[in-house]
Amino acid sequence: MILQLSLAIAIGGAIGSVLRFWLSKFIQDSITSGFPFGILVVNVLGSFLIGFLATLLVDRFYLNHIWRAFILIGFLGGFTTFSSFSIDAINLLRQGFQLQSLLYIISSLIFCLSATWLGILLATR
Repeated sequence: MILQLSLAIAIGGAIGSVLRFWLSKFIQDSITSGFPFGILVVNVLGSFLIGFLATLLVDRFYLNHIWRAFILIGFLGGFTTFSSFSIDAINLLRQGFQLQSLLYIISSLIFCLSATWLGILLATR
């Protein structure tokens, strides 16, 4: 069971990652701007899809847990990890944890951006 789940997530992740690369590159090449519109569009689209599909596949229709993992964790996780962040923040809000959601959003932005900056600094030394 755990092997099937892992395999479904791995395959979905591979497909999502490749699609993220193709779509973001296509958008970026079409716009010819230094601003990362390609990734922004992918992140927004992935966030919409995880909200829509998580609600549809979990709350409205029963879909086998392996297929849900393939789509929600694998495909959309590979397509954009921002979608996972978004659904976690929204779930906290829906559960009535407004302060925790706000802290999660702010701390994710601050810590992740800081960690990226620190990684860049350490790698360039």
